[in-house]
This record gives sequence, structure tokens and C-alpha cells, in this order.
Amino acid sequence: MHDDQTADHKHVTLRNVAQAAGVSLKTASNVINGTGRMTDATRLRVQSVIADLGYRVNVAARNLNRGLTGFITLAVPSLTPPYLAELANRVIDEARKRDYSVYVTTYAEGSAKGAREVLQTFNPTVSDGIILSMSELEDISPEDFDVDYPLVVVGSRTTWGRVDHVTPDDVQAAAKAAQYLLEHGSSRLAVVGARKPLDERSLLNAVEGNDQLRLKGIVEECNRRHVRLVPELIGITSQDWSIGAGARATQGLIDDDIAFDGLIALNDQLAIGALSALATNGIKVPDQVQVIGFDNIEESSYLQTPLTTMDSRLTWTAPTAVERIIGRIKGKISTPELLTVDSRVIARQTTRP
Repeated sequence: MHDDQTADHKHVTLRNVAQAAGVSLKTASNVINGTGRMTDATRLRVQSVIADLGYRVNVAARNLNRGLTGFITLAVPSLTPPYLAELANRVIDEARKRDYSVYVTTYAEGSAKGAREVLQTFNPTVSDGIILSMSELEDISPEDFDVDYPLVVVGSRTTWGRVDHVTPDDVQAAAKAAQYLLEHGSSRLAVVGARKPLDERSLLNAVEGNDQLRLKGIVEECNRRHVRLVPELIGITSQDWSIGAGARATQGLIDDDIAFDGLIALNDQLAIGALSALATNGIKVPDQVQVIGFDNIEESSYLQTPLTTMDSRLTWTAPTAVERIIGRIKGKISTPELLTVDSRVIARQTTRP
């Protein structure tokens, strides 16, 4: 073997082996560990590539001793949104209860250095596994989840059943929000926070994404109650779910002069912006328009008119994700599962009693 190839041995990863052999990362890992079902030809091909590339097995990365690091990695797209900051704090607290520490890292969502790079460059000698909060902007394929280390995904993105997925039921939560407004006297709903114009047919087939699943739940509840969701009353904010985006989108709905008496904001920051726009235009909440948000961020209970919101269920998500990742690290869990939980309305003063 040439010297320049030898010099590169230390840079060869299991993913390099899998790609060169034309097999999945899981299959390459099975060959390394002497496990799994495959043809003799496949096993020999992978072994040949291992020899050719000079791949060296990192024993610490593939045996139970890696649990001795006592660290878990939490990867999130940002710590700016209150929901993600609270998720990080709760994961750290839950891990500490179990004698684990947490490395928190952020990734550049929607870029070449996004979640895929986090998955590809994970170092199991530093941390025992990853809890990944998956951004809606990531271009992820099922094969990206074929990793040989413990992985749990949280959030509204699908994992195609490849890894553990821990997430509240966004469709149920949104249907509950719409139900609550309609049962408390609203009859014409507006929605703030859509990424794009309403396409009801494709929306009803949605399987991932906070905005898509929450809109899906609202549409389904309106259809059940024979209430028409007017496309012109869908406030579009693209990828921006900030307070300012909520205010601008709500002002746009008011300017269009199409009557509405209930407003569902797809997160609490959007709802805070909506309340500001309604107040600026002299529209009384909840007398003229009821408002409900999502995630129950800390600020929502301290507004001049405290905000009715859907529970984020972080008190369930964080411990469940930590329990799953530690179960995988210790080898007690091997079968991927989708773990979901229903949400509930936290009623405050932006809706009628």
C-alpha cells in the first residue's frame, strides 16, 4: 500500500467503509461486530474494503465501555427560541438526576454543516450518544439515521422508524386548540405562522413539521365541526416564528378587513406579536377575538393579558428522551419506537371562561 494511503488511515471512518463497499452504515457495523444477517459475499466485500482502506476499529466506540464517559450530546439548531432553551435546560436537569452530564451543541440549520454533519462527525469517545432536536429546515434522508451509536430524535420531523423519535402529538394539540376556541364562542378562525399558503389536500397528508402538523390538526377539527377555514385568514410568516412576525402577519389580516373572532398562533412568540397588533388596532381580547398559542413559554403567563396556550409537554419530552438514550447506551433498548403524548390547554385570559 502506498505511503500516502497509509498516512490517511487515521482519517478513515466506518461511513467511508460503508460507502466504498456500497452497503449501509448498519451493515458495515455488523461486519465489524460479527453480527447481523447478510450474504457471505457482502461480508467478504466489506472486509476487503476494511483491509484496503486500513480502517482501524475504535474499540471504545463499539463496546459498552463507552458508557463510562458519562456524557450525552444534545444537538439543537439554536438556543435562541425559548422552547429550545427550555428543552436544553430540562435535558441537562434530567441527565444530572441519572448521573450524566450533557454537551450542548448547535448546528447551522438548513446548511451543509447542519444536522447531517452532526450525525456524521459524532465522536463516541467523547460522548455516549446524541439527543438530536431536528430542525424543519434540514434536508435529511432515512440513511442519515443509520448510525452505529445511540441516537434519539426529538421534534416534529419524521425518522422513518429508523431511530427512537420522541415528540408531542402536534396534530392532536392543534385540533384541541381549535376545538377550545370554537367551544368558547369563536366561529371564524384565523391562523398565524403558516410557512406557505393553505393547500388543504397536501396538508391532510402531512407527516412532519410543526407548521404542517399543527395546521393539519386545525383543518381536521374545523372539518369535523363543519367550520370553514378561510385561506385568506392564514397569516404566512415563512420560517420566521418571532414576535415581530406574529405582529406583522396579524396586522396584514386586520388590513385585509376579513372578519375573524378567534386566532390560533402556531407558537407563543407569534401569539405575543398577534396580541400587540390587536391592541394597536383597538381590538379587545378576548371579547372580540380569542387568542391561543403553543409551547407555554415563561413569558406567556406574565403578559398584560396572560396568554392561553397549549402545553409544550417538555416535562414529558425531556425525561423520556434522556431515559431512551441512556437505555440505548446501556444496551437495554434496541428496537426504535415513536413515543408521543397528547397536549392540553392551559387556559388564561386571552380566551373566554
